[in-house]
Amino acid sequence: MTDGPPAELHVDEALVARLVASQHPDLAGDVHLAASGWDNAMFRLGTRWAVRTPRRAVAIGLMRNEQRWLGELATRLPVPIPAPLRIGRPDPALGYEAPWSIVPWLDGRSALDVPAAERSDAAAGLAAFLAALAIPAPHDAPANRYRGVPLAARDAEVRARLASGALPDAQRLEQVWERAVAAPGWSGPPLWLHGDLHPANLLLRPTGELAAVVDFGDLTAGDPSTDLATAWLTFDARGRRSFRAEVERRRPTDAATWDRARGWALVIGSAVLGVADPESRFGRFGADVLSQVLVD
Repeated sequence: MTDGPPAELHVDEALVARLVASQHPDLAGDVHLAASGWDNAMFRLGTRWAVRTPRRAVAIGLMRNEQRWLGELATRLPVPIPAPLRIGRPDPALGYEAPWSIVPWLDGRSALDVPAAERSDAAAGLAAFLAALAIPAPHDAPANRYRGVPLAARDAEVRARLASGALPDAQRLEQVWERAVAAPGWSGPPLWLHGDLHPANLLLRPTGELAAVVDFGDLTAGDPSTDLATAWLTFDARGRRSFRAEVERRRPTDAATWDRARGWALVIGSAVLGVADPESRFGRFGADVLSQVLVD
């Protein structure tokens, strides 16, 4: 097992360099692999730019969503996001048949590399980011069958994981899940959602404050509890109290929404543990999320 699914689209430094030289030669420069996630790979281009490339077929449509919407969203968010500066086209002649983007290189330390107990200083910035992002979305916002939907849509897969014997404290987690799916659903308009607001997608300043939010591949609209799950994904109990207080200060949030958010954290934590090596960074992250879900 690894930290994510195997790649379906081959992309490496040499290919990225050729793509940039072919389509955006004025930005050509040294290319180095910076990160490889579940769906995309990120390459640093020179000192100012990065190239974001799908590594799985499912990410092709998600990349087009980023290219369509991130420039517009960036204008009203309080921290930088990787809004595309240049659009890359599929190039079958070079052996790459997916869209790709050149984005700004955003400085900061991945919050996943910072212990949860030391992330509390990011609480205010993350709450401000969500307050600015979570406004009613237009009718043509990206659809996403896995995020922003009623929790009941994820019920069968979560119960299968709970019954698999692979999750620690499954009986207690099942009680959390029962409470989450029993909570009243979201009755407001679909709100903009990041969709994957875990610590690997948060960059922190040396002071610990939020520097940037990255990886909008799951961008969609729907129930805001999906993004509020970051209370359990990102923080320990102390940081979670700070984050929840900051969220409530900006926008009162009912208990049912927080219950659903806790359920979304269980969805994501259990999904990660189903794929990642338990001893890997993401495997440890998944286990930590489930332990935080049980703290409250």
